[in-house]
Amino acid sequence: MTVETPVRSSPLDGWQNTFDRLPESLAIREVPFLTQLSLRVEPGSPATRAVEEALGIALPGPSRADMSGEVKALWLGPDEWLLVAPPDQGHDLVTRLRAAFGDAFATVTDVSAQRTTLALSGHLTREVLARGCAIDLDPRVTPVGSCLTTLLAQAGVTLVVRGVAASSAWLLVRSSFAGYLASWLVDACTEYRGDV
Repeated sequence: MTVETPVRSSPLDGWQNTFDRLPESLAIREVPFLTQLSLRVEPGSPATRAVEEALGIALPGPSRADMSGEVKALWLGPDEWLLVAPPDQGHDLVTRLRAAFGDAFATVTDVSAQRTTLALSGHLTREVLARGCAIDLDPRVTPVGSCLTTLLAQAGVTLVVRGVAASSAWLLVRSSFAGYLASWLVDACTEYRGDV
C-alpha cells in the first residue's frame, strides 16, 4: 500500500504569474506558510520578560512591529502579539515559549493556517494601498515599523510598514480573503500598467 503525502498549497497558489505582469513600480509576492503564533500575555509581567528572553527581542508597543530578527513580533492589541517566523517552526516555538513562561498567566497558539502574507514593494505601494485603505500612510504618521489592523478594500488585514514612505509593506490577510485581496490589488494597479 502506497501512502501519498498531501501536497501543501498556499491560498494564492498560481497567482505569482499575474503578479509578475504588474508594473515594475509595484512588486507583489506571496510569502506563504510562515509560522504565525498568537501570543497573549500581560505587558510588563514576569511572563512577558520570559518570552522576550526566550526570543531575544522586546515585544513592541502599540501599533508597532519588531521585524529585525528571525522571529518577528507584531503588536495586535494591549495584551496580544502575532509572532511570525519561517515556515514549520510552530511546534518548536510553542514548546519553547510555554517552557519559558511556565505556570505564569500567558497563552501561545499556533494560528499559521489562518493567514497568508503578501509582500508589496516599489514606489507605487503607498499610492495603491491608499486607494482602499483609510490609514494615512504618510511617513510622519506611519513610519517604518508601524503595524496596524485595518480594512483594505473591505478585507481585514494587518499592515506592516517595512520601507520608508510605505515603499514596502506586508499585508497579512485571512486565507479565505486572500484571493479577493489579490484580485483587488491587481485591479488597483491597472492604471499604472507601463509605469516605470
